[in-house]
Amino acid sequence: MDLIKVLTEEFGLRTSQTEQVVKLIDEGNTIPFIARYRKEATGGLSDVVLRDMDERITYLRNLEERKEEVTRLIEEQGKLTPELKAQIDEAQVLQRVEDLYKPFKKKKATRASKARERGLAPLAEKIRAQQEESGSIEELAAPFVDPEKEVADAQAAIAGACDIIAEEISDDPELTEKIREATFGSGVIVTEAADPEEKTVYEMYYEFAEAASKIPNHRVLAINRGEKEKKLKVKVHTDADKMESIIASSVITNGKSIYADLLRETIADAYKRLMAPSAERELRSTLTERAEAEAVKVFAKNTEKLLMVPPVKGARIISIDPGYRTGCKVAVLDDTGKLKAYTTVYPTEPKKDIAGTRKVLKKLADKYDINTIVIGNGTASRETEEVVADFIKDSGLDIHYTIVNEAGASVYSASKLATEEYPDLDVTVRGAMSLGRRLQDPLAELVKIPTKSIGVGQYQHDINQTLLEKALDNVVEDCVNRVGVDLNTASPSLLSHIAGINMGIAKNIVAYREENGIFTNRKQLKKVPKLGEKTFGQCAGFMRIAGGSEPLDGTSVHPESYAAANEMLDKLGIDKSQIEGGFADIDERIWQVYGKEAESQKPKKRVKGLDALKDLAAAEKKKPRNMKKAIAAMAADLGIGEMTLADIVEEVKKPGRDPREDAPAVVFRSDVRSFDDLKVDMELEGTVRNVVDFGAFVDIGVKNDGLVHISQMSKKGFVKHPMDVVSVGDTVKVKIISIDREKQRVGLTMKL
Repeated sequence: MDLIKVLTEEFGLRTSQTEQVVKLIDEGNTIPFIARYRKEATGGLSDVVLRDMDERITYLRNLEERKEEVTRLIEEQGKLTPELKAQIDEAQVLQRVEDLYKPFKKKKATRASKARERGLAPLAEKIRAQQEESGSIEELAAPFVDPEKEVADAQAAIAGACDIIAEEISDDPELTEKIREATFGSGVIVTEAADPEEKTVYEMYYEFAEAASKIPNHRVLAINRGEKEKKLKVKVHTDADKMESIIASSVITNGKSIYADLLRETIADAYKRLMAPSAERELRSTLTERAEAEAVKVFAKNTEKLLMVPPVKGARIISIDPGYRTGCKVAVLDDTGKLKAYTTVYPTEPKKDIAGTRKVLKKLADKYDINTIVIGNGTASRETEEVVADFIKDSGLDIHYTIVNEAGASVYSASKLATEEYPDLDVTVRGAMSLGRRLQDPLAELVKIPTKSIGVGQYQHDINQTLLEKALDNVVEDCVNRVGVDLNTASPSLLSHIAGINMGIAKNIVAYREENGIFTNRKQLKKVPKLGEKTFGQCAGFMRIAGGSEPLDGTSVHPESYAAANEMLDKLGIDKSQIEGGFADIDERIWQVYGKEAESQKPKKRVKGLDALKDLAAAEKKKPRNMKKAIAAMAADLGIGEMTLADIVEEVKKPGRDPREDAPAVVFRSDVRSFDDLKVDMELEGTVRNVVDFGAFVDIGVKNDGLVHISQMSKKGFVKHPMDVVSVGDTVKVKIISIDREKQRVGLTMKL
């Protein structure tokens, strides 16, 4: 297989692009580094495409290894023909290779293998040849009767021969593929209740059937869970007659032979006993893999949106982790996230000390100049919210509050990491601190939590955990590197997600910082134990140092480009020591230096007459500047790539720009709604808390989030997936279309 050719065609790239990507990955470069600092080589491919290519490279190389292994194993048996070798070489997927290997694979004792041991293979060959059109099968089978070999009579010989034929049919790679395709195309998933009298969440599947080719992913996962919990029985229904007909069209070559009926019976046995179970398992496995891949994709996208929520700067916070019996844990944080105080209040049942709670909140708000209250969205959240909203209203203080997703806070607070960070604090205080810090800097705080515990997906505990963890690790890595980290404040948890850095090196960085004081330039990273030159190259550009000895260290410009960046700054008359404030006029400076050269590259236009010349000159003045050509001229002058230069220019324009600024801002509130306030046709504004295959859950200020079903998301018609319309964190306008007061469910529409 020509790896470069296959990848080039699949991803629609130039051959040179593909070659460079494969080379960079093989050299051990990380995806964030390649995406950010090797744009010239890759043609500016995104981290998403690069990760897809990385996975595909691994798959194709594994495929080639398996082809070589299968070829060797068959050759060792002396059964490798040129035709079979060509089929193996041409295989595009692992499944095809396994199908071709199946007839030669060593099996445990089967009915067919026992029949071969009894010397019935020649009879099987005779029956498959289908040459005789007259006579008796029993007579032809008589020579194979041998009581010593447990072949008592002709019928036993025929039965054994048919077992051999049935296994040969089931091992045939072409027939296997045909039955697989037919099963996938016409199979029906049928479910029923394990106990029809039991009330469960799976009642809609108690008598359910849907074509396998149409069943949506979330139903596949729901059915799998119901089956795993022994609440559902699941079967795959197929048209056996159709399947047997497909097999017969290949196996029965002479309909007039005396073996025709016997072969039809054998085909039925081969399908029912050997092929159907395998095809049905493969169908369910494929549906599950497809559903898991989609669920992981949704989970990863939601997690990315949550990680990239903008930090709330200047928030001085009272953070409340709600509860009932043990009360609500309160942590007070200054605007840097430092813990200033902590306590417990009891605004909920059974104590319901609302007056005492308000008194504590007032005292803390006055003492620490609080401007924000954060409430976790777990148990007792809405009851606590009511008390907080009333307190804010009556106090007259300039305070707003917001609800924060507390998923994973308890996991973090009891973790070894939290114990190392705050050994003197109770787990409940750590949990409350974590909630407040999620508002101040979501990315820095959420990286401390096992990503699958963040809870913005569907069936995350039911799907392939290795697949999920890998995808989420990639998301966290991409987000952290996209934003960058402050080398002098970042925790080991945050640093460990920087390109090329593992937790061991991250701890070494923090230890070096504590022992030697803050970093004043990126070069000092090379003194950190186990952080070699290669690792430095991968990570340096993502590390930021504010106010250091090298102003460019506070930007995303990579040290390898400092020489070109310094030359550019000199040519543009920019004082590097002032770079921290940014140079919004850098485009104007570039144009003044390189604009004429860019304009001179335009083809000359032929004009006649003075008036035409004046008109052309006027038009040229009104024409927008071609900054792309100016950048190209400057790049040629500096001897660096245009994409690299464009990134440097953007960084000088706005150093250390946080990409999270583009995300929707956090929604703050000062009031609260009760479920009784809701009415059908009421229009509200809410925040998207979760996106799943069938819709989006929106926080509209009551205990349970409302659901916008996928069918209610757009007036424009069909929506392929909710993520095409909304993302976690989005603020959306919705209207209530249904209320189930018993189950506390609210149906919403975005079709306003």
